[in-house]
Amino acid sequence: MRGEAMVRKIVEQVSDDILRADLDRYIQRAIELGATDAKVITSTDVVIDERVRAKCNYPMCSSYGTNVNCPPHAPSLDQVRRLVNAFRYGVFVKLDAPFEEQLDAWRDTNLRNHEIISRIEADAFYDGYYLAVGFGGRACKNVFCSDLECSALATGQACRYPLKSRPTAHAMGMDLFKMATRLGWDMYPIGKSTLPSEVPCLTTLGIVLIY
Repeated sequence: MRGEAMVRKIVEQVSDDILRADLDRYIQRAIELGATDAKVITSTDVVIDERVRAKCNYPMCSSYGTNVNCPPHAPSLDQVRRLVNAFRYGVFVKLDAPFEEQLDAWRDTNLRNHEIISRIEADAFYDGYYLAVGFGGRACKNVFCSDLECSALATGQACRYPLKSRPTAHAMGMDLFKMATRLGWDMYPIGKSTLPSEVPCLTTLGIVLIY
């Protein structure tokens, strides 16, 4: 819900002062929604690396080919680069949570990540940034439809969650780990053999490209 906020008229060019104020407000919004931290970055700060996309294949991710937002259905990296270059700024979000081995706890953390990203994207849309687009940190299939077939892959059907489901940033080839470490955020490699005692927390990341 947007409360009493008014939908803003779309203008061709937003002043730098208004844009900066909006970006600062989206940062605060992310924190209010549960993000541990959030930063404004420029599109030139977004790192796109073929090796990130390769990790969808090697080792093969369980989400590969299971939904419309993961490879091989995700956009090509050339398309991603053109997309990112069409924007100037983004809101980069970090969410820390206790590292628990239970699958439900892992899913809940990633659901919150997607909720934060989708809410910021929606706020930006109603503020007149109608091309804003966000990317979360976990495959939509695992977060929203873990026990269901992806309806968007069926002929003539649409996604069950079109306003929340997006490609993950890593499916888009974005190296969020490198981007995070450049901001001074602590990141740890977490795999199936990682024990909760070995890392201080679980971290998920997301980004919303604004303007």
